Amino acid sequence: MSESDGFTPRESEKPLREVALSLRIQRDRLRVLPRVDPLYGLPPRRRRPPAVHLLPGQWVRWQLNYRFSSAAGVRDWSYWLDTFNVARGPVDPEVFLSEPAFLVDERGPVR
Repeated sequence: MSESDGFTPRESEKPLREVALSLRIQRDRLRVLPRVDPLYGLPPRRRRPPAVHLLPGQWVRWQLNYRFSSAAGVRDWSYWLDTFNVARGPVDPEVFLSEPAFLVDERGPVR
């Protein structure tokens, strides 16, 4: 969703390499860890939470925010919020309307 279209939900697909998200199977669990992209956005992230490891049927909601300004810092700034909802399937299509097994909130101050 984006502000430019009134935050209208829409379905889309991208190759995993184009998404700032690391997914790996480790033992019997799915390891989920978003990448912080790009590194120059605020807020600074000195210490990040560890990866989440999902069993079949579990899901995680992980949120990160960013603020960007002009190079000189005197012009308008933009705000960016990434929300990753990742399930280890198979799961019901309505799973993301329920409470996640894990909620990771990496949102920080952007002022």
